[in-house]
Amino acid sequence: MYDTIHLKQANKPLMIAHRGMSGLEKENTASAFVAAGQRSHFGIETDVHRTSDGQFIIIHDDHTKRVAEDEMIVEETSFETLRAIRLLDTDGKKGRRDLILPSLEEYIGICKKYQKTAVLELKNHFAPEDTDRIIDIIRRMDYLDQTIFISFDLPNMIHIREQLPQQRAQFLVSEIPEGLLDTLLRHHLDLDINYKALTKEYTELLHSHGIQVNVWTVNTEEDAQRMIDFGVDFITTNILE
Repeated sequence: MYDTIHLKQANKPLMIAHRGMSGLEKENTASAFVAAGQRSHFGIETDVHRTSDGQFIIIHDDHTKRVAEDEMIVEETSFETLRAIRLLDTDGKKGRRDLILPSLEEYIGICKKYQKTAVLELKNHFAPEDTDRIIDIIRRMDYLDQTIFISFDLPNMIHIREQLPQQRAQFLVSEIPEGLLDTLLRHHLDLDINYKALTKEYTELLHSHGIQVNVWTVNTEEDAQRMIDFGVDFITTNILE
């Protein structure tokens, strides 16, 4: 039987399960979210897209081929059509009836049941009115206080900040672009960065300005220790706990 890798450091950062506990279960499925909920993680990260009929579905890629073989472009396909797809299991085979794409409400519901922070990535660029509808869904479920919004799309993050001045929000980056610190300060954003691009010095600079640092996607004890030595606030991971 396989399981998570337990970090033994007493000073480890808050741990976030990447796409659910995707080192154990199929990424971005209810099974992966429940697996994370039953473990010690602080939060459960996932990705949300808008479907062609204006609903919201959980999947990372812009199309379904990698996770399901069936090739459909998510934002050009209806919610019900996407829901009918059976996903491949972690062994690359189909067969499990529970492996379907979750709705936004199902994801938030699982986070709420297990009292895990929802770390929600807005995939691609969202029209402001769609972001507002996502906010409304989470607000109706009484879970905004336990949600962190993240996105690579700066306009998404700016709109979140305009609508929710005190909401936890992290700007996603793969590397450190010129002017990043100024951008974070101007829009009151924390940082979610590829751990390979981060340095201890930059972590300290961000902390000196009150900016929290999340790193993705850290899957070995050695890399986790390096991030702990940097002093990061969160580690996003597929398999560590």
